[in-house]
Amino acid sequence: MNVFINDIPLILKKASDRVYKHEYDLILKATDHFTSKDLVGDVLIKEADPLLIDRLVRLMEVKKLKKLNSLTLVAEKKKRLIDHLKDQFKIVRAAGGLVIKDGKILMIYRLGVWDLPKGKLEKKEKVREGAVREVEEECNIKVEVLEKLPKTWHSYAFKGKKILKKTSWFLMECTDDSLIKPQAEEFIEEVRWMTPEEVLDVLPKAYTSIAFVIRHYLQSLKTGKV
Repeated sequence: MNVFINDIPLILKKASDRVYKHEYDLILKATDHFTSKDLVGDVLIKEADPLLIDRLVRLMEVKKLKKLNSLTLVAEKKKRLIDHLKDQFKIVRAAGGLVIKDGKILMIYRLGVWDLPKGKLEKKEKVREGAVREVEEECNIKVEVLEKLPKTWHSYAFKGKKILKKTSWFLMECTDDSLIKPQAEEFIEEVRWMTPEEVLDVLPKAYTSIAFVIRHYLQSLKTGKV
């Protein structure tokens, strides 16, 4: 599970998952003493429990941890940790797509940030159908779903409530972009086809969760899994 809190990825893993120590700048145990100043780079904390996740979520929400790139928690009972985390938020469902055509990726520019088309699901709407609807509405194109991509979760506050948005992502192929245009009602200023190289250039101006989805797709291209 990948949760983005203040645009920093909080990654939950099982104790049985393979962990490569060289990928982390700091490795701790839940019982170790540490402060926010110690959380620099990519940090791994072992033996995580609900008390630790409560502390870390509050820390990530309140502090601006500019030097923290990612925080990975390893737990014996991963599902228990996930359920505990979800209980702290109201869950909102959303869906979107990474759309491809002729080797290019469709990016949208909204509110000063490069993004992928997505939106909240309607009541009782099926996830795949909602993803297609949102993409087609926001970009005025026609698409077909190819396969699923990893889900992302990100937190934010709205009217004093803590929200955790679950976004289901799909790889899609554009079948018709003859009338392509940005949906102004959703504050989209531009819709642009980009090469993978161009996408990588604008990722610093994208949300971390969007960069996660795009990098997963590009890595899959390299390994031939797409």
